[in-house]
Amino acid sequence: MSRAQVEIVSGRALGAFGVVFGAQTVPTAIDQAAFLVDGAGAAMMALLYGSIAALAAATFTRLAVRGAALAFASLYVLCLLAWPLLVVDTAAMEGETPWLYYLCTVATTASVIAVPVAPAAAYTIAVPAVYGIVRLSPSGGDAGALLAVLDTLYAVILGVVVLVIITMLRQAAEAVDAAQEGALQRYDMAARQHANEMERVKVDALVHDSVLTTLLSAAAANTPAERQLASRMAADAVRRLDEAAVEVPGVADRADLSVLARRLRGAVTGFSAPFIVFVTDTSGVELPVEAVDALSSAAVQAMVNSVQHADGPIGRVRRELEIRGVGAGGCVIEVVDNGSGFDPAQVPLSRLGLRVSIEERMANAGGSARIDSAPGRGTRVTLAWPAGLDGGRP
Repeated sequence: MSRAQVEIVSGRALGAFGVVFGAQTVPTAIDQAAFLVDGAGAAMMALLYGSIAALAAATFTRLAVRGAALAFASLYVLCLLAWPLLVVDTAAMEGETPWLYYLCTVATTASVIAVPVAPAAAYTIAVPAVYGIVRLSPSGGDAGALLAVLDTLYAVILGVVVLVIITMLRQAAEAVDAAQEGALQRYDMAARQHANEMERVKVDALVHDSVLTTLLSAAAANTPAERQLASRMAADAVRRLDEAAVEVPGVADRADLSVLARRLRGAVTGFSAPFIVFVTDTSGVELPVEAVDALSSAAVQAMVNSVQHADGPIGRVRRELEIRGVGAGGCVIEVVDNGSGFDPAQVPLSRLGLRVSIEERMANAGGSARIDSAPGRGTRVTLAWPAGLDGGRP
């Protein structure tokens, strides 16, 4: 429910009931036209019925609704004030109820639609009071004080009820509109913050994976083979920096899991330490391109960490990379070694390799990452997409 909807419903209800009430008064208006100055009855009916028709058309076309409502409310007051001056046969009016009375509620409702609450409330009380005064005069049927007061109170009560209902609906709708606007603003702010955070994670991961790792490898390169590896890593870093400036594919694009497997097999060949690669159940599995990129980058970072940190006094380290398809749209990747291991809880927050390049990268893509390691017991990094996929081994 919005304020606009309240206005539409209220206006159309006024237009419909105005036509119904106006149609009911036509026989009485025709009979009482004979008691008025020649032509006055026809002119009054033309003004009021014409304005009712215009009001109904305006409410259903939603054009100039307030203007049409204000016009009818104003014309009604003019006709009510002119009534005592136009009646020439007061004897014939004795015991009669002026037909204008039956349009009083339509006029008060029109004022509620046309003007703010305070003027509408004044109109709702003043116009029935004017009718009560007319009702006491010979031109108004010369009704007694009790009947005039009852007619006035009846019109006031109906008008006040309509005024209260429409005002309450407007206030409730305004509260809903305000709450919706606030919620949209908060959502927009959260979306902007999320986009900024994702961009930060992307940049941090890119700097760590490509630039920082390349610089560290180049600084530690002592042999021709290590220098050659550092050179390849530098070329790859430049390529990835160039690709970062290109718009990424839409989230609706999908890629076969075999593409991810080929990409990781190619990455394995660039490491100085060997990995045993297992690829299972990849046939027919498709993933969003965003998920493929996240899985690939996180897996490569996990292998880089293994190559750089897993070696220790335990002898030759065995490293494995396993890629498994799960169902028609899931994937689990495990990077395992039996190296020196570490305590994940002791990794400083300033180290980006685990927190940004693996965990946050997977989380932002809708996946998950789990690092199982302990000093002297090796390391297992499990990457799963989508998040919560139960594809890991105990």
